[in-house]
Amino acid sequence: MRDWLMAASFGDGLPRVSEGQPGGKLPDVFEAAILPMRDQMVYPRAVSPLSVGRERSLRALDFGSKAGMVVALAQKDPTNEEPRPADLYPIGVVCNVGRTLRMPDGSTTVLVQGRARVRVLEWGRSTSFIQARVQLIEEPISDSPATEALMRAVLALFERVVALNETLPEDAYVYAMNVNDPGWLADMIAQTLQLQMSERQAILETIDPNIRLQKLSTILARELDVLELEDKIQANAQNEVDRSQREYYLRERMRAIQTELGELDGELRDVNNLRNRLATAQVSDAARARAEQELNRLAQLPSMAPDTGVLRTYVEWLLDLPWQEKTQDNLDVQHAETVLDERHYGLPKAKERILEYIAVRKLTQQNSQKMRSPIICFVGPPGTGKTSLARSIAEALGRKFVRMSLGGVRDEAEIRGHRRTYVGALPGRIVQTMKRADTLNPLFVLDEIDKLGEDFRGDPSAALLEVLDPEQNNEFEDHYLDLPYDLSKVLWVTTANSLEPLPPALRDRMEIIEFPGYVEEEKLEIARRFLVPRQISENGLQPNQIVISDEVIKRLIREYTYEAGVRELDREIAKLCRKVARSVAENKRHSPRINPDMLHKYLGPPQFDFGRMEDVDQIGVANGVAWSEAGGDLMPIEVSLVEGKGNLTLTGSLGDVMQESAQAALSFARVRAKDFGIPAKIFEKSDIHIHVAEGAIPKDGPSAGITIATALISALTKVPVRHDVAMTGEITLRGRVLPIGGLKEKILAAHRAGLRTLIMPRKNVKDLDEVPRRIQRDMTLVQVGSMDEVLNTAMAHPLTARARPSVRKPQVTRMATRRPRKPTAKSKRRI
Repeated sequence: MRDWLMAASFGDGLPRVSEGQPGGKLPDVFEAAILPMRDQMVYPRAVSPLSVGRERSLRALDFGSKAGMVVALAQKDPTNEEPRPADLYPIGVVCNVGRTLRMPDGSTTVLVQGRARVRVLEWGRSTSFIQARVQLIEEPISDSPATEALMRAVLALFERVVALNETLPEDAYVYAMNVNDPGWLADMIAQTLQLQMSERQAILETIDPNIRLQKLSTILARELDVLELEDKIQANAQNEVDRSQREYYLRERMRAIQTELGELDGELRDVNNLRNRLATAQVSDAARARAEQELNRLAQLPSMAPDTGVLRTYVEWLLDLPWQEKTQDNLDVQHAETVLDERHYGLPKAKERILEYIAVRKLTQQNSQKMRSPIICFVGPPGTGKTSLARSIAEALGRKFVRMSLGGVRDEAEIRGHRRTYVGALPGRIVQTMKRADTLNPLFVLDEIDKLGEDFRGDPSAALLEVLDPEQNNEFEDHYLDLPYDLSKVLWVTTANSLEPLPPALRDRMEIIEFPGYVEEEKLEIARRFLVPRQISENGLQPNQIVISDEVIKRLIREYTYEAGVRELDREIAKLCRKVARSVAENKRHSPRINPDMLHKYLGPPQFDFGRMEDVDQIGVANGVAWSEAGGDLMPIEVSLVEGKGNLTLTGSLGDVMQESAQAALSFARVRAKDFGIPAKIFEKSDIHIHVAEGAIPKDGPSAGITIATALISALTKVPVRHDVAMTGEITLRGRVLPIGGLKEKILAAHRAGLRTLIMPRKNVKDLDEVPRRIQRDMTLVQVGSMDEVLNTAMAHPLTARARPSVRKPQVTRMATRRPRKPTAKSKRRI
């Protein structure tokens, strides 16, 4: 209202001054600085204070102060901090710039008076503020009876709005009565009302005063309806308040009477709902007693008490948890075996253990006996199918599958929950997952259990000791629940890549099932059965549009992947399918059959190289075989003699155990030097250098002993070693050959490299049950017990008559399978 009283001091019209002076007559077209406005609007003849804080707006204001005028344009988006010309409305108001005040908060308040409407003709060059070339908009003059009628109707509506709206001063209507210009009247009322920016801009862009008054009449009528309805609601609300105060007094009296009588308070709807749920819920006796106790406390508390929400949430947790609900197990062993075989290839030990569990559970149910659920831990390299096998087990049993990732968990409260003394306390993730399962006997997977950590917040692995102990988990206590909760019906499956990070107490509670890395034959079968059909379907192809042969898959396994699992192989197959899918989508000619020669075109050059057999027999070079998480690999060992003083040099990133094997091999060669025809002085006049290929890869283990000894004796006697023979075994100082681990992977590595003879310890015959029969038929497996037998098979020529003991014929004995000793997780490759 103060703005319009100030505007009244200018009279009915604008002051007339000479051309070019502030407040003088404006030219039809002129250039001016643009002042963007976010939530403010200035109309002609109005004096308004504007708050300016943006740097570009301040620069435009400074320029406008010097020129005496500035053009105010509203923004289309008020939240835009850096508006461009396209973000402003094209029609605004040219204003005289008056007094400027610097406010304590750093902003600037300027007093401006609207002069006239202008339209932007052309935006100026890009400077530190927005400039434009604008044109004055001439308003038509109307004094017809229709205009007079519109003005009276608008004034009548405005009078009623001012009377109902307490935010509008009564002087606003008095000032409006003294305005005779229809356009001025419309602008004055629009400036006074609290309108949205879109409505204000619409009135500003309406040039005809009659149309402007008609729009304003519609706005006033709508505002009047809202104000009348608001007044009616306020009156009703006042009546309701009076009635509520009376009811509150009566209810408080009733509450006091019921408390004295010991009756339950029926006022709280939530309490009644919770009581009804508790009456029908299947909860334990301890949980029911605790819930009733908390509900009684909740009923006695005022509705606005801080503990109300805490108690209500706690009772809801007690009611939402499964206390007795269980799913019926499918104990059909044949069905479970079929499901597991259809979804997973290999993994015989894991499948056998699950089938044994189903069979035992079936018998115990028939005999009405109790059975403790095992705590199974799947241990193996990434990508070997640990989690997916657990999901298949749940499907075979008909149980719900839930999973909880333990990677990066460092807070003990994540397992046991927070006590209710903390603000925002919640149960631990074990209880939360059980609520999500909605059954007491799900298959619960604790994924990546070896990635647990500890810090100042506690040790989560210690909290798992109670969870994973069949003797204790039937009364697991979460800090939030503070009640025993039965976890003994859960089938626990944990997964880990390594057992070393696990505390011994936690490891002792679990039954370990190792997942070895897949060998080439297993990867080929997995790709043929699962990976290739799935990728063809996921990439929108038909089986006749792409054919991936076994040779292509073998090439992918050998030259484009190096892993224990099949994830990278799956990605490479997906890449092939995407290449073909693009050709099909673009209607390009392509061969549906992928051959090995096309891999370079689709996937680029090979990324890895697998061991291959040498072409000729060589002196001082013997073929060893190594085990790694990615499978077996061929590893030649080289020995060179140079003039020196009898020093031994070992290279190739060898571990302590492997270095000790080299020392043992050298001692054996020196002891048996006369038998092999080796001059004794050669050890004093020559330095021995033993090197294992691929020096960047750490290697360790005792099973390279006979390989190092064979290469060393070959270098000393100048007798070459057969290039088509591989060997593995630990050597003693007396030349005995001891058993080793990872025999299956090593035999398959030798077979893949083209070798058809493998020397192995005789005591490893029991491990041949794990080797495919086809591989055993293709290879000659020489079982030895001493170095003399090794040399008689590996050397290209006999050494001496004295060094040729009788050697047993190669034979393969079928015995009970036992898992070979595995290397430590610290070494990347074990010889």
